[in-house]
Amino acid sequence: MGPLAGLKIVELAGIGAGPHCAMMLADMGAEVVRVDRPASSGLGVPIDPKFDLILRGRRSLAIDLKNEAGRDTVLHMIDQADAVIESFRPGVVERMGIGPDISLKRNPKLVYGRLTGWGQDGPYAQMAGHDINYIALSGVLHAIGSRGGPPVPPLNLVGDFGGGAVYCAFGIVSALLHAQRTGQGQVVDAAMVDGAAALLTMVVGFERGGIWSAERGDNIVDGGAPYYAAYATSDGKFVTIGAMEHKFYDLLLLKLGLAEDAQMRPHTDRSRWDYQRRRFAACFQMRSRDEWCTLLEGTDTCFAPVLTIQEASTHPHLKARQTYVDLNGVNQPAPNPRFSATKHTHVVPPAALGQHSCEVLADWGIPPETIDKLCNSNIVFQSH
Repeated sequence: MGPLAGLKIVELAGIGAGPHCAMMLADMGAEVVRVDRPASSGLGVPIDPKFDLILRGRRSLAIDLKNEAGRDTVLHMIDQADAVIESFRPGVVERMGIGPDISLKRNPKLVYGRLTGWGQDGPYAQMAGHDINYIALSGVLHAIGSRGGPPVPPLNLVGDFGGGAVYCAFGIVSALLHAQRTGQGQVVDAAMVDGAAALLTMVVGFERGGIWSAERGDNIVDGGAPYYAAYATSDGKFVTIGAMEHKFYDLLLLKLGLAEDAQMRPHTDRSRWDYQRRRFAACFQMRSRDEWCTLLEGTDTCFAPVLTIQEASTHPHLKARQTYVDLNGVNQPAPNPRFSATKHTHVVPPAALGQHSCEVLADWGIPPETIDKLCNSNIVFQSH
């Protein structure tokens, strides 16, 4: 049931990056319980729980943490847990009485994952923010966009999910390995601003080495290089090329009928980039996207069409890889990465708020009479 099977994790419900981190760990087989507030506001975007896909893989316990009995119940669960995930502002869980100091004192082997935008300390620590702010401060956003245009937010993939959720999950698993070896738990401080900066490491090296321009759209992997860009086709769609190496670039020119144009080489000569871009643009306008697929797919020209989400989910390569799969009646990205020996084949569908409250409490050792008392006192909410 996955490489993390047997691990028990308590997720103190948040939005965005926190749930994505919890989804990643649940996808790998960990038993993750999402501890929801009885009246969760979420993002304010109405969606059927069936399609709230980053909530997949775990059950929902809705409990009032402002109540002493509710807090004690969650602490009882934390006593049994291998890890906790929380994504509130610094100090919030301490005020709830379930912060890392209390939790680690009770459970010394616990890994307490703390996922924030700005980090647990620093001048910005208590400021509100979202992905676009974190990647702006880290230097990432400035580097993304067309030449002469404004910075372009790359969805919320770099701050929330890449810099936040992925680094937090990596940190939690790393700390769990340490705890297994030593018996010592610890706090993982995962900040989206830090993670976004870490993702920028290669580009920072280029900049420090004097081979990266501060101007957007003027570099080898930001759309500036004509051989690493997206081009419009005759039907108004787009294709991409990324022929950075000489042998791939030469093959691309041959396939496009541009091999005899002396100005198309060398592709490392920046003084020729404007000319080369115009030639590529005019060439790709001569055929439709699918016609270019027929000509270039399966070759070493470093080519791929630009697909919509719907198109991607049905593309032959992604179907063969099962990159998108049908889980619980919804087509969605599959758990990733894959493992040869510890395959995780069952994924719990996204849960409605409080859908599993009584079931979770019973499984985590809360006596039936206590569960009844918590429900009757409206400390625990069980949806129907």
